[in-house]
Order: sequence, then C-alpha cells, then structure tokens
Amino acid sequence: MREPVATQGGACCAAARAPTDQPLLGLRAPGPPDRRGSASSGRMIRIAGDTFLMGNDDDQANPGDGEGPVRSVTVAPFRMDVTAVTNARFAAFVRATGYVTDAERYGWSYVFFAFLTAHIATAGPAPAATPWWRGVQGACWRAPEGPGSTISARRNHPVVHVSWFDAALYAQWAGKRLPTEAEWEYAARGGLVGARYPWGEDLPPEGRGRCNIWRGTFPTSGSGGTVPADAFRPNGYGLYNVVGNVWEWCADWWTTAHAAAENPDGDARVMRGGSYLCHDSYCNRYRVAARTRNPPDSSSGNLGFRCAADV
Repeated sequence: MREPVATQGGACCAAARAPTDQPLLGLRAPGPPDRRGSASSGRMIRIAGDTFLMGNDDDQANPGDGEGPVRSVTVAPFRMDVTAVTNARFAAFVRATGYVTDAERYGWSYVFFAFLTAHIATAGPAPAATPWWRGVQGACWRAPEGPGSTISARRNHPVVHVSWFDAALYAQWAGKRLPTEAEWEYAARGGLVGARYPWGEDLPPEGRGRCNIWRGTFPTSGSGGTVPADAFRPNGYGLYNVVGNVWEWCADWWTTAHAAAENPDGDARVMRGGSYLCHDSYCNRYRVAARTRNPPDSSSGNLGFRCAADV
C-alpha cells in the first residue's frame, strides 16, 4: 500500500490504493438498471440551471487544491439526491445485482484507527504521514470497521468504503449518474452567492452544529463516525449534509487547470464535501468550494456519494 494522496493539510481526507495493489476477486458485476422506481433509488430534488460563481480565492483555500480562481460556470437543470446514498439503498442494489465492491475484491479498506478493536488484522503498516488510517482486512461497506462490525443500526447512515467505480455502477443501476463537480458545488451552495458554507459565512459553535465534522482535538480526542444521512437542517435547496459526514465522489477527473477540458485524462477523481474527520487544525475541506481527489478504485470509512440525474 502507499500513503494517502499527499495534498497540503489534507492527507486525512482520502487514503489511496497503490497502483500495484491487486484485487483478490474477479471483475465487478454492475447489474441491470433499476426500472422499478422503488424507494431504493432515493428521493431527488429538481434544481434549476443557472450561471454561478464557482470556487474560492479567500485565505481558507488549501494550496494546490485548485479551489480558485473564482469563475462563472453555467449548469443546466438537473436533479440531485436529497441525501447521500444510504446503507439501506446500497444494500438493495447488492441484493438485486449480486454486486461486489472494490473493497471486497481487494480484501481490505482504510479505517480510522480509533474505531478498531484489538483483534482486527491490518493489511499493512499505518501510513507514516497519517497514522490515523489503517488498512483493515475485511473492512467494507457491510462491515465498516472490519470483521465483527455491522450496519444493522446504521441503515440510514451514508454507505462508506465505496470506490468511484462502485458509486458509478450503483448510479447506473438506479437510472442516475454521478454529479459533475460544477453541479455538486452549485447544489451545495443552496442558492447562496459566494458563501463559505451551505448556510452562510460562519461555522456555528459546538452545540449548534450544522454539519458532522470532528469536534475535539484531531485525531486524539473527540467525536467521530457517520450520522444519519438526513441529520441537521438541509440547505436552501433541501439537500442534507452536503458538507461533513462523508466525502462524495463526483464524475470529473481531477484537474487544477479549470480552463482545460471538463474531464481531462487523469488518474484520480474529484471528491467533495469533507467528512466527519475534517477539523480546522488539519483539514478544513468542509467548505462548499473545497475539493480533493483519490484514485477511482480507492475506498475508506469516510467516503460515500450521492447521485444526480438529467431533467
């Protein structure tokens, strides 16, 4: 295994598989599209297209992330999932198709160290730069902390340990797609112009939170882990937890050359929104303009997704 993607102040965000890692199982099986229109597909909201100011140039931006420059971007009307895809919805996909995720194919995924018990076997040493990540054998969407853990009490929590490929194939099955990065940011802003967060400029103090981020001293003390996908108040478009809780995959290939093609060739996909591990002292990527990336077959316990669809 290699260390997590090295981004300034943000290696807590995303742990990456090495190109030399080999899956233990065979090819993915995406399954047919879901034509039933069932609850497993999740509720969506129609968002009118418009031109908006995308990006961030203020002192909160992380160097090298390509948050800026602020630029005018136009998006067509689209629909967006009200919440991140939940464990219950992902389980319906797996039951219907027999799909095997990348974490299951490789036999391991990254888990935050504080969630582990003594008997858990790791798949390698902790990354030197981010010792809070452990590659855990048997960790996957249905066993988020490894063998012995379950999602039985977390059916309404976002599914985690899903790669970009897993997310894209779920979206295909559900008759949807992953959002573009521009769609994601436009939706996350909830109609606010230039605001730092989906609700405005300021982060509410602890006790009046609007998002699930690390509360305490990262990474040694404090709270962590996912909360229900519809926790906290929604933004102005009615979307829940667009920042905090779990990172969300976008359709785009990673680039910081925003004048280039929308999806240039690359080796990493864009992730948006931050997660329960974000903290001002290390990674403040729970802002609507913040961004990072990961190879598309990578997975971790703070990485999920929500879907979009054409109108």
